[in-house]
Amino acid sequence: MDVYASGGRESTRLSPLSVPGTEVKLVYEMTAPRATPPLLKRLNERTVLEAIREGAPISRAEIARRAGISKPTVSLALVALLEAGLVREAPAAFDGPTYGAVFYEPVPEAALVLGLDLGARFLRAALCDLRGEVRARQDVELRSIGDGDADADAVLASVADLRDSLVAAAGLEGVPIDGVVVGVPGAVEPDRDRVRLVSNVGKLEGRRFGSELRDALGLPVTVWNDINLAALGERWRGAAHGVDDFVFLSIGTGLGAGVVLGGQLHRGHNGAAGELDYAAAGLDQDIDPCAAALSAVAEKLATESGVTTRLAPPYDGRSIFAAARAGDAVARVVVAEEARRIALHIVPVAAVTDVGLVVLGGGVGANLQLLDAIRPLLADWLPYPPRVEISSLGDAAVLSGALAVGLSSALDNVFVNRPAAAAS
Repeated sequence: MDVYASGGRESTRLSPLSVPGTEVKLVYEMTAPRATPPLLKRLNERTVLEAIREGAPISRAEIARRAGISKPTVSLALVALLEAGLVREAPAAFDGPTYGAVFYEPVPEAALVLGLDLGARFLRAALCDLRGEVRARQDVELRSIGDGDADADAVLASVADLRDSLVAAAGLEGVPIDGVVVGVPGAVEPDRDRVRLVSNVGKLEGRRFGSELRDALGLPVTVWNDINLAALGERWRGAAHGVDDFVFLSIGTGLGAGVVLGGQLHRGHNGAAGELDYAAAGLDQDIDPCAAALSAVAEKLATESGVTTRLAPPYDGRSIFAAARAGDAVARVVVAEEARRIALHIVPVAAVTDVGLVVLGGGVGANLQLLDAIRPLLADWLPYPPRVEISSLGDAAVLSGALAVGLSSALDNVFVNRPAAAAS
């Protein structure tokens, strides 16, 4: 988060990857000789708030030392932040004498963030506070929503009730929700509203889903591609924590990738970066690694190989990997073929981006058996093969990314939008 003061007015700029856990810097650029007292007061309060967030529990003297401003100025800022409900007194972080010092910490319940993950089978939702702690989570099977097959219309009709259920479960009625971040299985156009290239959620293709959710919830809503959010989730709290160049590759009912380069998510010109379903366009060879294709390979080998096997209809991924673990020869061949297909998708991405890490996720991809087969293939095919790991967040990856993005904005907005009476 960079804060600027120019011409006597303050503005903010928030990086799309300024997620919690990454370095946050305050930068003050005074391009005009005049700085009004209200502006300086707000800048000081923001500086004090950031010092408390970074060092809590922290004393007034330590705030002054870290922020480089006087103790009287810190005291004035603390009064405003206490009245606004953004900070509170806290116990000391150590045992022993404190010599009368009072310690402060941010109030995590000053605002909440709602994250949503709309998948092929489930609508997952979570509510977190400003500390990034998940206060409530609920997964709703889509077929239980509405009458008949669930679709985008049914989700819109039920999402307000889901929000209210989460708030009640967290015991946080009356606490404002700063915003909503939702992940969807499709490309999100640059205006962050219209959704394209959707194949597994009915009535979602081409809709301005963000605007419709804003109307349904009465809250600011941002729509993201779900795999991009999963990549940000892995960078925040998962297998890619602190890694600046990596790819999150999801293999399940569909295939997609979230690409992070130089610490920034790469969305592409049309917001469609990572749509690997189209990587095999024009090729005669079938290299689809998704769940349906995996089942088709298993069925073909089970029925045509002439070898006794435990594999049986419906040839789902879980039973295939279980049979392979048990030593079934046909299942092991299926897993090896699946690993080869995944590796064939990793190679062009790694060759072009030179990433140091690939994180595998999704219902098919997040299987440890794949690693031992994928890693040697990449070592043979690439001069600089990336490290390959399994997602550590599992089905929480998209939600984690949604909360990380929402939290990044909320940490700034909670100061900007604090109660007018306290701000004055």
